[in-house]
Order: sequence, then structure tokens, then C-alpha cells
Amino acid sequence: MLVYIGTYTQGDSEGIYVYRLDISSGALEYVSVAAGVDNPSFLELHPQKPYLYAVNEISDFGGESSGAITAFSIDEGTGALTLLNQQSTIGPGPCHLSVDATGKFALVANYGGGSVCMLPIQEDGTLGEATDFIQHEGSSVNPARQQGPHAHSIVIDPTNRYAFTPDLGLDKILIYKIDLTSGKLIPNDPPWVAVAPGGGPRHFDFHPDHKYAYVINEIGNTVTAFTYDETNGSLAEIQTIPTLPDDFEDTSHTADIHVSPSGKFLYGSNRGHDSIVIFAIDSETGTLAYVDHESTQGETPRNFAIDPTGTFLFAENQGTDTIVTFRIDSDTGKLTATGHVADVPMPVCIKMR
Repeated sequence: MLVYIGTYTQGDSEGIYVYRLDISSGALEYVSVAAGVDNPSFLELHPQKPYLYAVNEISDFGGESSGAITAFSIDEGTGALTLLNQQSTIGPGPCHLSVDATGKFALVANYGGGSVCMLPIQEDGTLGEATDFIQHEGSSVNPARQQGPHAHSIVIDPTNRYAFTPDLGLDKILIYKIDLTSGKLIPNDPPWVAVAPGGGPRHFDFHPDHKYAYVINEIGNTVTAFTYDETNGSLAEIQTIPTLPDDFEDTSHTADIHVSPSGKFLYGSNRGHDSIVIFAIDSETGTLAYVDHESTQGETPRNFAIDPTGTFLFAENQGTDTIVTFRIDSDTGKLTATGHVADVPMPVCIKMR
């Protein structure tokens, strides 16, 4: 299995790193690096074809206040990446993207600009100019972090009909209908759901049975659970639960969230506490019960990934330039370090194919 790792290039990183995963041991072996683009932080793979897309988390592209998205082709034999083209994301600071299930469009969240956009994917994998752009408006209660909108991710639901954008600055998850004919994002009815004031919603994931969804709140250090109605794209809150131990008093902010492929467990990362929090998911109600915290054996676990089989979790320690492999106990959800550590400068995102 090939593993693609997005990074920040302010330090020693050269770009997107390609590794090969030994699925029996969880070890990562270096293959190559695709250099030459700035801050290819968050990645997404085309669902059918050998293409990869990366947001360029920058605030100036082509002389405009904008970030960029870069398209790459994947060599089927070696896994090496070849740059195809770049397009503007119109808003600055893009931090997350998704590709719809048909492979026709890429959807991007611009954190710096507090906006989202939609770009067509051509038959050859290249990106066309954005067909839609929506600027979020508003603020929330935290004067340091929420004076304006900050779209932090954009996640497409399992039906490929709706896109969900947690906006840290608004304390809302904005909901859009995806029009794959015109390439437009249409505000849903209802158009959003709110989290607790000052929560700062960041990343979002669906349960495999499509009945539940979860958002991790960066500022509030919590996870909010929702029931999900896929017929109309609506969310209804059922629980909010802390991600930190009761006795932890230092500064920490959550980052990433993933439901295990089995649907039995939910994981979230804490930057500061430098841990992965583990919850068990009640299959009847979707609610969460605390299981454990596991140290990521490094600093600032910005993101992490679970392999498609649900065997391993890979914690990316941005602050200490490592990716640490943990084995997942399929019965308890707990994590055990395998001893495999990959040295990758400023890792942000992992995608596997």
C-alpha cells in the first residue's frame, strides 16, 4: 500500500513524501518525494484514477490574496508524483479538500479567508478554474480566534449529495447541497448547525452506517456527536464530550478526528496534551464513552490516519517530525505502539492507496 504524506515546507520539508506501508507490521518505508510546491498540507486521492490533489496552504498565489490547489498524476508502478497543474482557491489559506465520489470536482475549505470553493477535475486529472466560491460571514465569542469566519474542513457525506464545512470562527457546521451538473454549492435547508459558543469546530467524520456524524472542536477541546438524516442533510446534536483528562491544566487544542472502519471506536488528537483520545461508540445511539488516552510519543499531533483495514493508526507529530505507528486492538480500541517510527519533516496529512 502506498502512503502519501502532506507537509508544511517552512522548515526542512521538500513537499509530499511517498512511503510504502507494510500492512503486516505497520512499518513505513521511504520511496520518494515530490518537491517544488509550497505547503502541500492536506491531500486527497481521486476515487477512481491515479491522481492526487494537494492544497497549498499559502496566502498569495498569482499576485492575489489566495491559496492554491495542485494536481498530480501518480505513477502506478513506483507511486511517484508528477505535477499536472495548479489553480487558485480564490480565498487565502486553504487547509482541507475533498474530491466527490464521481471524481468530477474538488471542494476546498479556505481557513484564512473563511470561504469554500469548488473546482472541476478534467479527464486528464488537471484542475479547471473554480466554478463556485462562497464567502462565509460572521463571528463568535472568542475575540482572539473568532473575529471572522475560518472554514476548517469540507467533508462530503456518504451519499455524495451534501458537503459539511466546520467553520471555527462561526461555531457552525455549514451544510451545502452539491450540484454536480453546474459545479455549485447550494446552501442546504437547514443551512447549518451550531456547536457550543467558543467551541471552534475543526474536522468532521461520518460513522460507517451513515446514521451518525462527529465534529472535533479545536478551541473547546470537545467532540460533538450528531444523528444524521441523509435524506435532507440535517444534523441533530446528541452529545458533547471532552477530549482531555479532567486534571489537565496546560494549553491544548484538538486537531483531527476519525471513526474506525469497524464503526466501534472514535479517535481524536490533542495538540499540547500530545495524545490520541479514544472513545467507544454505542451502535444503538451513536453516543461516545471514554476509553483511554495514548501518548503520540512526540509533539503536536496535528493529524493522524487509520489504515483501511482498521489495523493501524498513524500519529503525525508535526512538532517533532515523526509519524508513529500504533496497532489498534479490535476489541477495546486501545492503541499499542509498534516501535515503528518514520522521520518525516512537519507531517500534516496521510492518504493511502
